[in-house]
Amino acid sequence: MSPIVKMENIVKRFPLVCANDHINFEIKKGEIHCLLGENGAGKTTLMNILYGLYSCDEGKIFIRGEEVCFRGPSDAIKKGIGMVHQHFMLIPVFTIIENLILGAEPTKGISLDIKKAEEEITALSQKYQLNIDPQAYVMDISVGMQQRAEILKLLYRGADIMIFDEPTAILTPQKVKELYKIMNFLKESGQTIIFITHKLKEVMDISDRVTVLRDGKVVDTVETSTTNPSKLAKMMVGREVLFRVEKPKKKIGKTVLEVENIFAKNQRGLPALQGLNLKVSEGEIVGIAGIDGNGQKELVEVLTGLRKVDNGKIVINRKNLTNKETREFFIGGISHIPEDRLLRGLILDFPLYENFILGLQDNKPFARGVFLDFIKAREFSQELLHKFDIRGSNIEALANTLSGGNQQKVVVARELQRDPKLIIASQPTRGLDVGATEFVHQQIIKQSNEGKAILLISLELSEILSLSDRIIVIYEGKFRGEFNAQSANEAEIGLMMAGGGVS
Repeated sequence: MSPIVKMENIVKRFPLVCANDHINFEIKKGEIHCLLGENGAGKTTLMNILYGLYSCDEGKIFIRGEEVCFRGPSDAIKKGIGMVHQHFMLIPVFTIIENLILGAEPTKGISLDIKKAEEEITALSQKYQLNIDPQAYVMDISVGMQQRAEILKLLYRGADIMIFDEPTAILTPQKVKELYKIMNFLKESGQTIIFITHKLKEVMDISDRVTVLRDGKVVDTVETSTTNPSKLAKMMVGREVLFRVEKPKKKIGKTVLEVENIFAKNQRGLPALQGLNLKVSEGEIVGIAGIDGNGQKELVEVLTGLRKVDNGKIVINRKNLTNKETREFFIGGISHIPEDRLLRGLILDFPLYENFILGLQDNKPFARGVFLDFIKAREFSQELLHKFDIRGSNIEALANTLSGGNQQKVVVARELQRDPKLIIASQPTRGLDVGATEFVHQQIIKQSNEGKAILLISLELSEILSLSDRIIVIYEGKFRGEFNAQSANEAEIGLMMAGGGVS
């Protein structure tokens, strides 16, 4: 069978880096093909070329045996290619339906037929169990809902060659299984899926074949049934990878964070947090487990001064910071790894050395009177660039030139180097590959061993179980139960996350 997609000797160069180095890549019709590799390996660049966002410097592309030359995504869409991007392509002030029909607006005579579009989108949403309100504004919905909207947009436009770039990065285990059902249904219907991921379990669970990239080159393409996670990890990073985090015994110190009976509303003015009580102590990692949209976002925001509480008290290092400004929380000893690095973690048009010192620019050694000490800032940034293995760039490059995973590593590096008393880590390994995830986990454990209090919020239950000392389940804005991580039962936690079990 001739391949439905064939890419021959694809080369793509950027300043200081060759992202794709003579890549040969073939996809069979009706298969789920995973594209696996470290951050900066060239996966997304290769797919951006296939989707027409980039043009290759060298090489050829064939779709159904026909050589093509895409001048933009519209050309790719005409050939049946659709892409769900890692960084969402949604307009916040538009509704979901307005985002989905943008560029493909249905008409009735000379008028826009919104009713027809809503009927079609609602039917698709129900069919694939995406449960999306088409009239909701993007700025009011969770990151998980935004991801679902992107998937729905691809389905609405009828692509039969579908590129998913890290589509599960913000989905819960339950929602990942639902996505698998969608993908298998599409496969059975004869459609073709290219699945970019860094999660080895997903490769084993869903793909027929997998192609591994490293440093812009193809390492190998193998049948998934003939390999295993250890082999794939070694192909990705060129060495053996530890999958379990070693946590030495440690002494739990005094209470750093104390939350008493807090209530808060969400963006739409509805109850989001309902009487939460929480303590986190020195040397302790407390994990918050829950399905996306159950109050995690609002909890992080009230603990960082980004959202006001209606009632209750927040005490950090014995100082009452309830409803104080964000800077007061920062001065009080908090570091914050936000779930959305583009919205709250980085200034994309700033160079890396300025992003590395965000929040520290007024302090020594970076402040020299009213001036910024650029030499110190660059030295500090170069150290972090090397320590956290942030690839494909240099400290002078703009943050928007990095891959998503490397952008995340910039945020993690900055926040862990601030010597805080409390670290609030929300999705700290979102978008990271197996090697980078291993490194970040080790850094979090190191911070805990040094006496830092850590509140970990993650949609990855495996991450919560691996890192936490205590696990608290949140459901509909309330804490449903608490577990000792050493004796925690994954099935029981999963049931409670879904609203079952004993509260």
